[in-house]
Amino acid sequence: MIRKKIVAAALFFSVLLMMTPAYADVAVGDVIVTLGEDLTQEQRQTVLEDMEVNENEVTIITVSNEEEHQYLGQYIPKAQIGSRALSSSKITYTSPGSGLNVTTNHITYVKDNMYTNALITAGVKDADIYVTAPFDVSGTAGLTGILKAYEVSTNQQIPEEQKQVANEEMVKTAELGEAIGSDEANALMAEIKQQIAEQQPATEAEVQQIVQQTVENSGLTIDPQWIEQLTALFNRMKDLNINWDELGQQIDQAKDKWTDFINSEEGQNFWEQVKAFFVSIFNFLANLFRSIASWFQ
Repeated sequence: MIRKKIVAAALFFSVLLMMTPAYADVAVGDVIVTLGEDLTQEQRQTVLEDMEVNENEVTIITVSNEEEHQYLGQYIPKAQIGSRALSSSKITYTSPGSGLNVTTNHITYVKDNMYTNALITAGVKDADIYVTAPFDVSGTAGLTGILKAYEVSTNQQIPEEQKQVANEEMVKTAELGEAIGSDEANALMAEIKQQIAEQQPATEAEVQQIVQQTVENSGLTIDPQWIEQLTALFNRMKDLNINWDELGQQIDQAKDKWTDFINSEEGQNFWEQVKAFFVSIFNFLANLFRSIASWFQ
């Protein structure tokens, strides 16, 4: 089943108020769940059923709206974050080297690839991640929840600045997507990150050159202010304590997963459905115009 892969909602801010040693060791197949604090009991049950988990058999972390504002407040309007934490996620750890696989349901603003890119920046790897909600939400808070769950389950603290940059990257990608298209924005961000990993720029001027060159190579036309914003974001990113060789490998894995999907039977069926949809629209319009023309004959 192809999960709904659209853009963004309230899960980026997962919190763990109780960190215990039992969470420190992660094995392949281990599952950890984050639930929005403001879910009703009925909504909570709906989300758990959607995730296909038994709450008595998995570790559950609660995500609060305050945590959402803590990480997203400086990047998007408070009204967009909202006053309730509803987004939830399921993280299933996979074998080393398997990479990230993100799918979403009821997420209407942040696309799955945007989560993937931001999680790679934060250092999260080798997991199947499912972000969901009881009804359509933006999804902007999803990243924080996932990051907190990752910290709790692995007992590895992600540096605060790295989490902030990952959240900013997600928001910037979504905003850029509104200007040039979500897929184009996500591909551009991933390629810039790849070039930074390969070229290892030392100065902000070198970062700007990479951003500018990558935009030109993509054939995209974007407002000059975006060059400035992306340069500032990636300049912050280059100064983080990131293993850039490993990050580049993660990006390659993400690209390979997309290529494998496109070439798979499921992917081909997906694109056939897309083509059939547009063909049906074309046929409808063609018949409509023929009918209108016949009125004047």
